[in-house]
Amino acid sequence: MHLIQLLLPLCDNDGHPFPQSLYLKVRDELAEQFGGITTYVRSPAEGVWKEGKCCAVRDEIVIYEVMAKELNREWWKEFREKLEGLFRQESLIVRASRIDML
Repeated sequence: MHLIQLLLPLCDNDGHPFPQSLYLKVRDELAEQFGGITTYVRSPAEGVWKEGKCCAVRDEIVIYEVMAKELNREWWKEFREKLEGLFRQESLIVRASRIDML
């Protein structure tokens, strides 16, 4: 079993928030594809990373999680690229972890 997490920004690079309809579209597509989804949207997480040697960049994000028996890397690559276009990002984090159901 795999746990796949998507880290989605709340705002574009100019600080303008994305419409809620965009998140609902992603949520619904993932729920349909994987039979369910967990969303962490109440308290946005904050990402911080360095660009270059001097600049730190901050981003508020929401996290979407799905579980899948098999990890279809090609499907996820295409989906990530689609999301990068929708959210106008150079790259988005989509990560997978192998998990054991207890």
